[in-house]
Amino acid sequence: MGKRILDQVSATANGRSFIVTNRSVLAIAVPMTLAYLTTPLLGIVDTAVVGQFGDAALLGGLAAGALVFDVVFTCFNFLRSGTTGLVAQAVGRGDELEEQAVLWRAVLIAVVAGIVFAALAPLVAIAGQWFISAEPRVSEAMAVYIRIRLLAAPFSLINYAILGYVLGRGEGGLGLMLQLVLNGINISLCILLGLKLGWGVSGVAWATVIGEFVAMLLGLVIVIRRFRAAPRLPRHRLLDLSAFLRMLSLNRDIMIRSFSLLAAFALFTRQGAQFGTVTLAANAVLMNFFLIAGYFLDGFATAAEQLAGRAVGARTAVQFRQAVRLTLFWGFGLAATATLVLLLGGTDLVALITTSKDVRAVADIYLPWAAFTALSGVLAFQMDGVFIGATWSSDMRNMMLLSFLVFSAALLILAPAFGNHGLWAALHVFLLVRGFSLLAILRLRMRTAF
Repeated sequence: MGKRILDQVSATANGRSFIVTNRSVLAIAVPMTLAYLTTPLLGIVDTAVVGQFGDAALLGGLAAGALVFDVVFTCFNFLRSGTTGLVAQAVGRGDELEEQAVLWRAVLIAVVAGIVFAALAPLVAIAGQWFISAEPRVSEAMAVYIRIRLLAAPFSLINYAILGYVLGRGEGGLGLMLQLVLNGINISLCILLGLKLGWGVSGVAWATVIGEFVAMLLGLVIVIRRFRAAPRLPRHRLLDLSAFLRMLSLNRDIMIRSFSLLAAFALFTRQGAQFGTVTLAANAVLMNFFLIAGYFLDGFATAAEQLAGRAVGARTAVQFRQAVRLTLFWGFGLAATATLVLLLGGTDLVALITTSKDVRAVADIYLPWAAFTALSGVLAFQMDGVFIGATWSSDMRNMMLLSFLVFSAALLILAPAFGNHGLWAALHVFLLVRGFSLLAILRLRMRTAF
């Protein structure tokens, strides 16, 4: 009891005191779960639009192109997650100027990196074709998708920064609105350009470019109007070298973590391609289900980021422990629900996504593997949220590298022995190692942080 009182006094002294409850967790997690679910919904619509052409090569090309895009952009996901952690800690300390400074530092990085990647789109397409090493028609469709979609690079990365700022402040409703605008425009234009006008893969890519641009404009208008009513940010505070170095260090670790994550998914896709075009297409359909399960969990991981980060900023261990417990409890509940839904309705979803009977038949065989990724991955998602919010990035980086090595070993052993079943089993091994390795480190980190 005495320790709890001391923690509450510390929170009040260092920033804004707060209490972590089921309601505070759900206030962030529910809207962001809905927001994140629009992203795999977009992936399903993209896949369904191209799938209506009944050509497995086009479907495989879209999947491979989306993978290459994700390899590039998810490595810059630190502009979202790193910004969330730093802003949440500033909120915990009650430092309004630092909240602004974190956002604009992230936006500066986003502009520079986005322009570079947009300019390098042709080279990225060539590198993607070399890595995937698929049949010519798959490679051609993949290159078209990449060259167009990378034009949205500056817009996409700025959107990451804005969303990170919003979530760092715990504004799940605003985050939901921004994501609904982004993905709503994207889905509508995908159907119009890709299917109605018959542009196919190129229409899907152009829909993304336009959606990202409109969402960026809306997000900038919102934050600029907000900052006009807040204390003015001095230039020296924005360009503070030590703060920039801290952000770059955090971003470096998250980038390595994200690259390792995407490298695992890239190896998964590449191995699927070696089993044939139909298996590649079937795995692409099922990976959308994995994303659905993942985005269910991401809502509670986001709540863990904000609440854990805020607790670290306020230097209060009670709220930190409560944030860990409650986000994990709700995460497991939602993971079980997602698994049940996919087991019961997954076959119908496969039929909805693609008209290819061969792809449907193969996808139905491996559907249970995709359905159970929610349960095997829940701890990994939730621990990632805690460590990102607390900005314990080096631990997260190291455990991700360890998990990638274990996944690679499992892939080498299980895929040759059990084919595509072994490939999916290796993915589950990867998720489990990620979660339990971070959980093992958490107690040690808490002793030093508080």
